[in-house]
Amino acid sequence: MESMLNKLKSTVTKVTADVTSAVMGNPVTREFDVGRHIASGGNGLAWKIFNGTKKSTKQEVAVFVFDKKLMDKYQKFEKDQIIDSLKRGVQQLTRLRHPRLLTVQHPLEESRDCLAFCTEPVCASLANVLGSWDNLPSPVPSDIKEYKLYDVETKYGLLQVSEGLSFLHSSVKMVHGNLTPENIILNKSGAWKIMGFDFCNQSTNPSEQEPKFSCKEWDPNLPSLCLPNPQYLAPEYILAVSCETASDMYSLGAIIHAVFNNGKPIFEVNKQDIYKSFSRQLDQLSRLGSSTLQNIPEQVHEHVKLLLNVTPAVRPDADQMTKIPFFDDVGAVTLQYFDSLFQRDNLQKSQFFKGLPKVLPKLPKRVIVQRILPYLTSEFVNPDMVPFVLPNVLLIAEECTKEEYVKLILPDLSPVFKQQEPVQASNMILLIFLQKMDLLLTKTPPDEIKNSVLPMVYRALEAPSIQIQELCLNIIPTFANLIDYPSMKNALIPRIKSACLQTSSLAVRVNSLVCLGKILEYLDKWFVLDDILPFLQQIPSKEPAVLMGILGIYKCTFSHKKLGITKEQLAGKVLPHLIPLSIENNLNLNQFNSFISVIKEMLNRLEAEHKTKLEQIHIMQEQQKSLNITNQMSVSEETKANNTGNQIDKVFTNLQTDILTAGSDCKENGLLKNQRKGSLTLEEKQKLAKEQEQAQKLKSQQPLKPQPHIVTAPVKQTKDLTDTLIDNMASLASQSLSRPKVPSSNSFSSVPSMGIGLGFSSPVESTKRNGLNANVGFQPSGFSMGVGTTSPNFFSGAGVPGMANMNMLPTGNMPTFSTMSTTAAVSQPAQQNRPTDMSSLDSLFGPQKPKISMNQLSQQKTNQWLNQFVPPQGASSSLPGTQMNVVGQPGFGLQGNPFFNPQNFTQPTNSMTSSSSASNDLKDLFG
Repeated sequence: MESMLNKLKSTVTKVTADVTSAVMGNPVTREFDVGRHIASGGNGLAWKIFNGTKKSTKQEVAVFVFDKKLMDKYQKFEKDQIIDSLKRGVQQLTRLRHPRLLTVQHPLEESRDCLAFCTEPVCASLANVLGSWDNLPSPVPSDIKEYKLYDVETKYGLLQVSEGLSFLHSSVKMVHGNLTPENIILNKSGAWKIMGFDFCNQSTNPSEQEPKFSCKEWDPNLPSLCLPNPQYLAPEYILAVSCETASDMYSLGAIIHAVFNNGKPIFEVNKQDIYKSFSRQLDQLSRLGSSTLQNIPEQVHEHVKLLLNVTPAVRPDADQMTKIPFFDDVGAVTLQYFDSLFQRDNLQKSQFFKGLPKVLPKLPKRVIVQRILPYLTSEFVNPDMVPFVLPNVLLIAEECTKEEYVKLILPDLSPVFKQQEPVQASNMILLIFLQKMDLLLTKTPPDEIKNSVLPMVYRALEAPSIQIQELCLNIIPTFANLIDYPSMKNALIPRIKSACLQTSSLAVRVNSLVCLGKILEYLDKWFVLDDILPFLQQIPSKEPAVLMGILGIYKCTFSHKKLGITKEQLAGKVLPHLIPLSIENNLNLNQFNSFISVIKEMLNRLEAEHKTKLEQIHIMQEQQKSLNITNQMSVSEETKANNTGNQIDKVFTNLQTDILTAGSDCKENGLLKNQRKGSLTLEEKQKLAKEQEQAQKLKSQQPLKPQPHIVTAPVKQTKDLTDTLIDNMASLASQSLSRPKVPSSNSFSSVPSMGIGLGFSSPVESTKRNGLNANVGFQPSGFSMGVGTTSPNFFSGAGVPGMANMNMLPTGNMPTFSTMSTTAAVSQPAQQNRPTDMSSLDSLFGPQKPKISMNQLSQQKTNQWLNQFVPPQGASSSLPGTQMNVVGQPGFGLQGNPFFNPQNFTQPTNSMTSSSSASNDLKDLFG
């Protein structure tokens, strides 16, 4: 990389040094800036050609420089001869003005180091193009190295040289004297121009019919720059020391041969023995065969042989050469017409420009860009010709690259974009630009599009011509993807809407709707919903074409994947607008069916979307309910777990709290069952929340803790009272049927129809026998017994009204007793019909005794045994901390009482005389 940079630096330095040394101090540099060395030309390619610009006008020029260092090998008088020859040629060129001669922009200037003059911009000399690269920069510029002449360029170039010779011979009466490839210059547009008049011969009798020209004898001792190139000289120059206009025609024939043979001359001449070489050449020319001219086209083959004839009178003159069929090529004629364009009037120009699009595809691109395009763009200054020139310019722009378009075409098009006068021409220009809008938007830079192209489109939409508006609306969709979104949203769409609403033309209104429908895909969804769709409701026209255009926009928006219409818009704005339009009388059957089809599609989607939404909402609500119920159940389970640990303590410390909690838990269980079955109603949720709040308050209260008591372990004494108890119960049952009610003063208080858990009074005759306190009243949590009307018969088989309504409901606070069951508390009808088996209670009341028959028992013993279950008068049986009396009933029996299950009791040996000891026994019992 470093070596490449160094090489580039040295090359630039060398070129700069060459330019500086060659031109510095020359007066030309005062008015012109000298640029890059691009070519060489003139006799012996002695002139270096540089790019240049005029400082005042920035006009592009070519600067020809002759460096005097080339003459260092010559003596002073030879240097003077060379300088005089060069000066003579430039001065003669400066005086002559013709399209086929190189135009001089600034005359020759001499300095101590160089000679310099300025001409029109040039590309190279014909010799450089044909491969002669003497006096060129190193490396040779790529544009010269790769330059290839097309057939049309060659034909028209030779035609231009012929026309130049015709001008010199006929008008100026001058013989060029040194017509060679070095003295033919290709200007920037590719035209061939003649220069190098160092050895020209003016006619000595210009006023007479036949011109006469003087000729100098060949002097081999002169410097080569003071002599013409002998390889292109006619034989008569050397052999007869004469010249005439035909001598230049011989040089033209030699140039034609060189052009078609890659720059190789027809004969090689030995300058040291010039006469001998020309004598030999004369013999060859007299026997010129087809092999020598084999590379020359057949059309010009015979004409070249005539030009190279040894007899000057046989050679065609310049006018004759310009008319040969070889130059009747379409491309050559077209280029020739462009060269004479300035001589034509507008009508002739317009006819020519109309037919030009048929010719342009047949021409090479370089020829079109270099030769034709400059002529076309120069006509933009003529407003009347712009509509005829513009299509050709845009056709050329299609074949150019973006860089070429921006550099060569766009600068000349910018004023045309803004042209508005004359009106007729302006309208035609708008139509042409609209037809090529995709080309303009593709190759024009964004800034120029915004500043020049789009304003022209907006002007077309606002034009009074309906034709221009229609064309603009039809073309806009084709390049809508190339327009930036802000410009489309803020400038283009409002003008389309305005054209639709304000026009009186049905075609413009329909085309506006069609245009909007086609560019919907380039718009934002919300812009369409908020701006385009409301605009449709503002259209006053009800013609079928307009209604179908409105329907088309709705359908495109509705069915487009990127756009779409929300269900709110469908229900609130679109359908209320479409349904009335669908029944317009102007619509035919097919149009009505189109409306109904779109309306049905919208209704189906509206139904589907809203139904889906409601289903999703329903699912979310169900999930939320399930989540809330799950949370409530988890809270309830935590409450149950906390309450279970303290249940027994609460039973014996706060009976009222247990009853309330039991009732609440029962309701909660009922509600939880309902929750498991289905969703809760609002009233059930409110009720559940209140019950949870009440339970929370009860939980937050400090429980009453019973004082610890030392319990004396009872001594077990086995008694068997099975047989005795059976007999006594049978006797008691027979007597209880006739026993009256106990009065209110008795120890059993009759409380009919009281719904309490279980009131149980069990006074025993001898506390030492049964180990129970006579005053114990006891309510197990979790049981409830509804007491019906009292009955004196507690031991009858089927009808026990006091026990029939007893229910047992499990609650959340009820501990599980393995030795208790619901069947133990409820007397089943089947069990009531059988005699009660009391043998299991023998172990509870004492050791076994001999069996006693019932007939041997006396009435006194029976009454004494019954009094064991009756507390003394005025005694109460209740738990500590409560004020509830024990419910007593006449003839209270043991059947159905869960506390007298033999599996739950063991016979104690000692009786407990305090209520606290009774509570401790019950705790041990429920353990």
